[in-house]
Amino acid sequence: MQKQNMESGHLITQWGEKIEKTTNKDSVLAEYPRPFMVREAWQSLNGLWKYALCDKTEGKEKSDMPFPTHFDGEILVPFSPETRLSGVERQLKPDGVLFYERKVSFSPQILERYREEYRILLHFGAVDQRCEVIVDGRKAGSHSGGYLPFTRDITGFLKREQVLKAGGFKLGLMVLDDSDTSYHSVGKQTLKPGGMYYQATSGIWQTVWLEAVPKVYIKDIAWDTFYDEGEVSVQAELNLGEQRKGNAYAVRLTFLNGEYGEERFAAAEKKRFALPAFRSWSPENPYLYRVRLDLYEKGKEEACDSVESYFAMRKCSIGTDERGIRRIFLNNKAYMQVGILDQGYWPESMYTPPSEEAMLFDIEKMKALGFNMLRKHVKVEPQRWYYHCDRLGMLVWQDMINGGRKNKGWYVTYLATLFQLLRIQATDRHKFLLSRQDAAGRREYEQELAELTRQMKKHPSVVCMVPFNEGWGQFATAKMTNLVRGINPHIIVDSASGWFDMGCGDVKSLHWYFFKLKYKREEKRALALTEFGGYVQKIKGHVSHEKEYGYRIFHTKEELEAGYEKLMRDTVLPAVKGGVSATVYTQLSDVEEEINGLYTYDRAVLKLDSDIVRKWNQRMRRQV
Repeated sequence: MQKQNMESGHLITQWGEKIEKTTNKDSVLAEYPRPFMVREAWQSLNGLWKYALCDKTEGKEKSDMPFPTHFDGEILVPFSPETRLSGVERQLKPDGVLFYERKVSFSPQILERYREEYRILLHFGAVDQRCEVIVDGRKAGSHSGGYLPFTRDITGFLKREQVLKAGGFKLGLMVLDDSDTSYHSVGKQTLKPGGMYYQATSGIWQTVWLEAVPKVYIKDIAWDTFYDEGEVSVQAELNLGEQRKGNAYAVRLTFLNGEYGEERFAAAEKKRFALPAFRSWSPENPYLYRVRLDLYEKGKEEACDSVESYFAMRKCSIGTDERGIRRIFLNNKAYMQVGILDQGYWPESMYTPPSEEAMLFDIEKMKALGFNMLRKHVKVEPQRWYYHCDRLGMLVWQDMINGGRKNKGWYVTYLATLFQLLRIQATDRHKFLLSRQDAAGRREYEQELAELTRQMKKHPSVVCMVPFNEGWGQFATAKMTNLVRGINPHIIVDSASGWFDMGCGDVKSLHWYFFKLKYKREEKRALALTEFGGYVQKIKGHVSHEKEYGYRIFHTKEELEAGYEKLMRDTVLPAVKGGVSATVYTQLSDVEEEINGLYTYDRAVLKLDSDIVRKWNQRMRRQV
């Protein structure tokens, strides 16, 4: 079958070019994928897999499609089949099925652990949207949700004698994706891209990896920091296997840099202890406490499991400054968060950062420009991205992924903008107008929001959760806000970024692209300008699409810089002085037709002089 014409495919970053030139495809995104909880015995499964893309199911139920005996070719995992780096550049459509298969050869370390009867865990960073895992021809579990990681214990599906003889097994995956034809979480993906909506992707788009664990092992770690009390609590969630007595195990916690002494506690206990004279985490001083947790069976001297983790002492809250203005506080001090909208798309790989260096480029370049916050817009990144924000000191506002039926733009964009101008209070009760008429979709959203909030709680850089954006699939806003707060009380919540404010959450969230910026300070919530700008300049040779989309068009660098300075001088800086305590400029980079980025889509050109951007960011931060 011929490849489809994917417009973005001709544009490529420097990191994508390296991947295309390398002969070692197993080296792609081969860094340890879960820095929050590091275990020694692991193996990346990124690299070349076989694939088959069945465009039509010919009347058969998609879930009953037999695994193919003939494949279309090879696909480079973890890049979606729609992308250039995958080597496929074909679209999985709602009536189609995508199959993956590869022979897995255990690394010597994993094979040795398997001989010792360790459990084998199979991890997927993300698969869009629904999938069935096949191990040695047997179904080993399924998963729904295109943005969240999942794990399957595949030990019981492996044929032990065959694995020990051959050193591995056959792994398959069947993927279905309704894209934007159903109510599932979809972000900005669409089968008909244009403007602010982009080419849909599917399949495996984050790292696939194996991990060998003992029969009883640490499944997860939950940290809670109590900044004002100078204390931290930790709880190790165990997988006990056939052993049902969790109180038969104990944990020893060691500070790897020696800041404090050891802590010992029963594994079933939530241990809380003091940290005298602790070091605070902030963008200026992103100090991480790195620790090791050793799990012991009581009465035995040798640890049965060990993992390395980290936490940080920081507090994000709403307070009142010296002028009586409600502002966002960091570590009990008013702190101006100067952010940029970060959609995390790449021309050759769309959702998947092409490399570790590419991830770091975006974070480090924004920090160098004076930004201290990234608003991760309706997308979830690989866990390493959040780790880099943790260690480099970049605040993150994390959007939940929007879902529901297709947005009714005439209502959630144009009419909502007019409502804002006329100070008409919108509501989240109109399920049809807000595309949330499916009860199953609302239940799914709630489950995924809870899971995403738990995932983000691991990262001190994530200081704000954003359940809804501009009325896209919005419903029960107060309930979703309370859900987030119940899981993580140590962050703030921007309940509704944009037009459909329901009066809840910690910030009054403003989007401003048209008319005159109007705002009114509140007694309880802080003000945040969570989208503005969107200024366009087309840089020839660095765009992926002929059409252009943005909120104001400039034809030269000089015009763009003059417009940017006027925007900051006349509107944004006065708003910060007047009470706005977080700003988010649209946006970090161009994406397809939407060419309003500071950087071009290929990250090759910074459109504004760096000194100009840094100057205004510094001026905003000095106002608070």
